[in-house]
Amino acid sequence: MTRDLKIPEQRHPEKAHRPDNAQPKKPAWIRVKAPGGKGYADTRKIMRDNNLVTVCEEAGCPNVGECWSQGHATMMIMGEICTRGCTFCNIATGRPDTLDAFEPGRVAHAVEKLGLNHVVITSVDRDDLKDGGADHFAQTIRAIRHRSPKTTIEILTPDFLKCDPSVLEVVVEARPDVFNHNLETVPGLYPSVRPGARYFHSLRLLQRVKELDPGVFTKSGIMVGLGEDSQAVKQVMDDMRAADVDFLTIGQYLQPTPKHHRVDRFVTPEEFKTYEKAAFGKGFLMVSATPLTRSSYHAGDDFARLRDARQAKLGLV
Repeated sequence: MTRDLKIPEQRHPEKAHRPDNAQPKKPAWIRVKAPGGKGYADTRKIMRDNNLVTVCEEAGCPNVGECWSQGHATMMIMGEICTRGCTFCNIATGRPDTLDAFEPGRVAHAVEKLGLNHVVITSVDRDDLKDGGADHFAQTIRAIRHRSPKTTIEILTPDFLKCDPSVLEVVVEARPDVFNHNLETVPGLYPSVRPGARYFHSLRLLQRVKELDPGVFTKSGIMVGLGEDSQAVKQVMDDMRAADVDFLTIGQYLQPTPKHHRVDRFVTPEEFKTYEKAAFGKGFLMVSATPLTRSSYHAGDDFARLRDARQAKLGLV
């Protein structure tokens, strides 16, 4: 039987038997306009014509209307089925298809067609592959560089938990401009939020990227509203800075379906401001902390600011 990924029970078989979690009413500061308009339609057409998957759609991002209308989209490589079943995530879980060798070329074509100054490439987890998809990431980066040499490239990778540590070198050697890997939440919530992952492995991954290439910008993000407290969030900031992470994103967790992890609370815009101030105080070059912040939201503008911040820190401005 072919799965229909539009049906939640088939999209998330591992969550189908979980009890429903009530979804609290969203406060005014979390509401966004429905997507539409010519820019949105044009971006959507380019994605469909090139048979590409975007995390904007798969993860149900609230900012899809704004980003797509400006020709920004985060492309998701290696299929639309993930080998992990994180309780916060809306990407389908199961056994993925074999890798498509032509995908890096199609992504590069779409980047060129959209005329992107900055592109974000992410993926599902591929625990079924010996290298976790590291070589596929590297090929995609090289294909974009070939067709759009002026485009800056940001990658948002899995944790490569079950792979030989050397696979990380394959990705870093392809020279992305920004290497992003999200910690997602505080360590105490990993068993219930990110059960297939390990907090200190993810932290060490970010640290190793910087050791392999000190010139690459590193980035990581967490969601709040899952049940963490502010002390734990600030400890994550300290851990990231110890791993020399440059850029921190913090956004509100939004529950995709009643079967997903419950929203513990909606964090106020004022609290986000407090987190932003604390993070800059700890030495991050760039911080994005708002209720609607997502890893790739305004990534191009943020990259320009990140580059400026580093030059200022080095006294080059």
